[in-house]
Amino acid sequence: MPRAQRSPRYSWIEEDRAERLDSFAACVEVGLGSEPLSLPCRFLYDAAGSELFEAICDLPEYYLTRAEHEILATHADAIVAHCPEPAALAELGSGSSSKTRLLIEAFLRRQGRLRYVPVDISRTALDDASQALLADYGGLEVLAIAGEYREGLRHVGRERLPKLIAWLGSNIGNFARDEAAAFVGSIRDAMSDDDRLLLGIDLRKDARVLEDAYDDPSGVTERFNKNLLARINRELGGDFDLDAWRHRARVVDDGGRVELGLVCERPDPVRIEALDRRFRFEPGDFIHTEDSIKYSAGEIATLAECAGLRPEARWLDSGERFSLTLLAPR
Repeated sequence: MPRAQRSPRYSWIEEDRAERLDSFAACVEVGLGSEPLSLPCRFLYDAAGSELFEAICDLPEYYLTRAEHEILATHADAIVAHCPEPAALAELGSGSSSKTRLLIEAFLRRQGRLRYVPVDISRTALDDASQALLADYGGLEVLAIAGEYREGLRHVGRERLPKLIAWLGSNIGNFARDEAAAFVGSIRDAMSDDDRLLLGIDLRKDARVLEDAYDDPSGVTERFNKNLLARINRELGGDFDLDAWRHRARVVDDGGRVELGLVCERPDPVRIEALDRRFRFEPGDFIHTEDSIKYSAGEIATLAECAGLRPEARWLDSGERFSLTLLAPR
């Protein structure tokens, strides 16, 4: 059962951690016991992983954060103007909520007060971000949901005010295209006719730009990816030799997808106590951990149509690398 805590301006709901740990163990057992080897990318974002991802966002090669920030800095007031007044703001995968501050400020300029409902799998990231926001914005109220997207959507759908649901950072790119359409459809199910979805999507581009963004020379992305193995060691009693594995990012599908994972470079026999199982990995074995799928304008329109939504407005950064699309129910 979810746990809840409340204070005058800050409340949070945390889905049962034991259930999430069981889910992690079950996914690890299935993913490492079948071919091809894989681990779900949502488990990259524990406290350590969330901190590493924030470091990735500051890298010069990782253009996505700067491009999206530019759009929000330029158009936040125009985005908010599409929502009824007053409205609430919800966010899926909120992380540090750093870019979201631009939307929060635009809402506060317009209506004076705002209810913000961030959803993130990392309770630590949620708490740190929420406390910082409350210290900076007197008119803000926060209901933080610690859980996965689908868990969070149940709570977001209960919000009584008209709402803007922000799904930023091109997190949709972690879903296969058909899965993305299905999940955006589930967001549509949580929306009223007055609600809007603000969807951040990275656009198709040159393979070299993508390779640099997802395999930085300083090795931060590699540490982020390897943290998934470190998490298995910490939480499930694994004994992966992290030095036996190398991060790999490969651009495929004519620049439409970046495939990320870990390549075994020397034999690594692994025991995972929580599973009471042993695995043996050999040089060349590849564990797929994440995809980052890119979209064209036409593919974004098709995605919206499949999910029961229609594009209402669209904004690009100055380099036309990234898109923020505002979607309304059809």
